[in-house]
Amino acid sequence: MSPKSGTPKKNLMLFSGRAHHELAEEVAKHLNVTITPQTAHTFANGELFVRFEESVRGTDAFVIQAHTTPINEYVMEQLIMVDALKRASAKRITVVMPFYPYARQDKKHKGREPISARLIADLFKTAGADRIMTVDLHTAQIQGFFDGPVDHLMAQTVLADHIKETYGNADITVVSPDSGRVRLAEKWAQQLGDRPIAFIHKTRDPDKPNQAVANRVVGKVQGKLCVLIDDMIDTGGTIVKATEALLEEGAADVVIATTHGILSDPATERLSQCKAREVIVTNSLPIPDEKRFPGLTVLSIAPMLAEAIQQVFEDGSVTSLFDGNA
Repeated sequence: MSPKSGTPKKNLMLFSGRAHHELAEEVAKHLNVTITPQTAHTFANGELFVRFEESVRGTDAFVIQAHTTPINEYVMEQLIMVDALKRASAKRITVVMPFYPYARQDKKHKGREPISARLIADLFKTAGADRIMTVDLHTAQIQGFFDGPVDHLMAQTVLADHIKETYGNADITVVSPDSGRVRLAEKWAQQLGDRPIAFIHKTRDPDKPNQAVANRVVGKVQGKLCVLIDDMIDTGGTIVKATEALLEEGAADVVIATTHGILSDPATERLSQCKAREVIVTNSLPIPDEKRFPGLTVLSIAPMLAEAIQQVFEDGSVTSLFDGNA
């Protein structure tokens, strides 16, 4: 008996959780696809239910979800979506999480603590994810927590292009909010045209989350436009204290640039009252109107996500999108 030949074909399907539908719609527009319709609802006791309205058999599935408040509910929703796709015979499932949940718990500071970032990776692998796509991880080592390909995208290019366009002629110094992000500051400095760098020497009590003490500025910032970078702003305490320290040291002005605007209370109040000229974030997380304030600029990462998804779908190179630095 001779085998029957077939014509293999690939179909890209995009699926969206309920956390940040605006970003998913923008990504879909750039990909020239529509988000696959689904039924999703929450039972009275909090259980989640998801069912897709179209066949997904053999498809290359991309499941996008923003992990915002309530973060545990949205993590569970994305896990259930992945499980549903696996059981419906999707050929490959890529989890797109612009903000990796629990990324700050990437190591043990003391005994008897969890490494929750690894747990998240294990959960998605067990659910059926073949690949993870994420943006600006808190630490690069998290890529190794997932047993499979991880596409670590960098929003630095989006943020840096805005700064070059807006402040390109200024005397810029790139400032890291702590010594641990000096390497990232060096990359920023290079992208902005070989600018000098500085950092804030600070202490943090691991028993008191969201609290930091800015000690002193290391580097020359007097008379400079300081571009203060970080991967996320949660309550805003660290970044506001760093801004104050820079201005006290004689900085001409401060521009804050960060990828993930978590903006938990009282971040909006703190940032709106601090003396930074501009606060720049991306739309990796939804930022509702009540969290916005004058001086806040929100840049879209949808074109970057769409291009990365297209490259993965076509078995192309994601690294090439970032000049080989991904």
